[in-house]
Amino acid sequence: MAKIVAVEEMIAIEKTADAAGLTYDQMMEHAGKSVADHILSKWSDSDKCQILILVGPGNNGGDGLVAGYYLSKAGSKVSYYLLKERLPDDVNFKRVLETQAQITVFPEDERNKTLNALIGTADIIVDGLLGTGLKLPLKGDAAKLLEKVKKRLLQSERYIRIVAIDCPSGIDCDSGEVASESFPADLTVTLAAIKLGLLSYPGTDFTGEIVVGDIGLKNIDSEMESIQLEMMDPEIARAWIPPRPSHAHKGTFGQVLIVAGSVNYPGAAVLAAKGAYRSGAGLVTLAVPEPIYQPLVGVLPEATWVILPNDQGAITSSAAEVLTETLSRADSLLVGPGFGLERQSQQFLRRLFTGAEAGERLGFIDSQLQSSNIQLPPLVLDADALKLLAEFEDWAGILPEKSVLTPHPGEMSVLCGLPVEQIQSDRIGTAQHWARQWGHVLVLKGANTVIASPGGSTMVIPIASPALAKAGTGDVLAGVIASLLAQGLKPYMAAALGAYLHGRAGLIAAEIFESTVSVMAGDVADTLPEVFADLLTS
Repeated sequence: MAKIVAVEEMIAIEKTADAAGLTYDQMMEHAGKSVADHILSKWSDSDKCQILILVGPGNNGGDGLVAGYYLSKAGSKVSYYLLKERLPDDVNFKRVLETQAQITVFPEDERNKTLNALIGTADIIVDGLLGTGLKLPLKGDAAKLLEKVKKRLLQSERYIRIVAIDCPSGIDCDSGEVASESFPADLTVTLAAIKLGLLSYPGTDFTGEIVVGDIGLKNIDSEMESIQLEMMDPEIARAWIPPRPSHAHKGTFGQVLIVAGSVNYPGAAVLAAKGAYRSGAGLVTLAVPEPIYQPLVGVLPEATWVILPNDQGAITSSAAEVLTETLSRADSLLVGPGFGLERQSQQFLRRLFTGAEAGERLGFIDSQLQSSNIQLPPLVLDADALKLLAEFEDWAGILPEKSVLTPHPGEMSVLCGLPVEQIQSDRIGTAQHWARQWGHVLVLKGANTVIASPGGSTMVIPIASPALAKAGTGDVLAGVIASLLAQGLKPYMAAALGAYLHGRAGLIAAEIFESTVSVMAGDVADTLPEVFADLLTS
């Protein structure tokens, strides 16, 4: 389970580990060996490769020396390029000297001839120049060396794999700000925990694949467990997928009720329903305005249908009463995909959640529903329903407890009143703050989707792909989350797992089409079976 930390948090964790008996030298040994192991595991030919280690003056450089030592033991031909001389009593440097590897120091490399030659023959470059504590802008020899490496890489006609230790050099590991001299990695072996800046833009564009390296923190497991900010990974996803016993029937896996669609956006209902069915729901009921029922019914024969009252193709307030019986059977409720922004649909939301339209004095939906003590099932609110809801006074207080809200940054701006730029500059902090403020699970969609619970638990989905930047993909995601709720997952788990499954489906769809260009929302829904197969058979 990968934790996400700020730089100061990581410093405090290392100090605690040191006080508990794990020395900094021991942490460095674990870290460097872990980097070497990840390289050898990722690229099967790396034990035969020419590897250049870029070595900084601090602990990050020490990690690089250790990694190089273990790579050379595995058979790799390793050379070292130092930003400046290491101290004579540096144990890791002494060990490297004994391997008789080529070692060059930047200030002594006249006109950078050796640097250019080493990059020209390298198969893999390990970036151990600058660690997590740097402050931008870069200055001095560090800036000069990074710039020279970047320039030489751009000139190279060969593919050179780049591995960053802890973080690519030149990234602010709290904010994600990137120095102009930085160059992107193919693999970042971040140590002990993922640093915030690696999941923030533009930093995340420079990380490549992120894996977590071990520094030996077994003696302070409780310290790590207390961190509530995590990155979703296949292991967590696999553990959270609801079981599917062989004796099950459709009722075992829940009924999802989806209230969606309008004449302008009829397809949203079907996309949400496909997302729900492909994620394991036993029964999906689509409640749609009458004009779009006939065109859609043949598209999804597996669904059951409720035809709702409408005004010019948009759901009206009286639809709340029509839904009474179906609500009593539903295990989850999704409201919003394809709604449009008509006032009559806003009145429907008011009636559904408060039992009354503006100026009316009614009980919960109506006296029939009130007398039967029916409560709304676990709720997902998506798309236009969020914008319409935002106009209600105390809108968060009228929703069922721990509803799941799924805004993209534009919808989030409408809900909280902040500019999109401010939201995007601190996606994690923004999601955490408003989840606590509103008392609901918040899914802030976009690259590296953030899921935050009112209690502080937060999950980041490490997936960013243009394949998901298409109309309708959010409808599929909402359906997936509603399906997992119907199957019994708690709202936070359903939201986090749903976002991960949805993201993985987008990546697989892009692989199938060999491009992110042509992926459509329906492709994402149709690829969900491959995501489940991959997780459940690996």
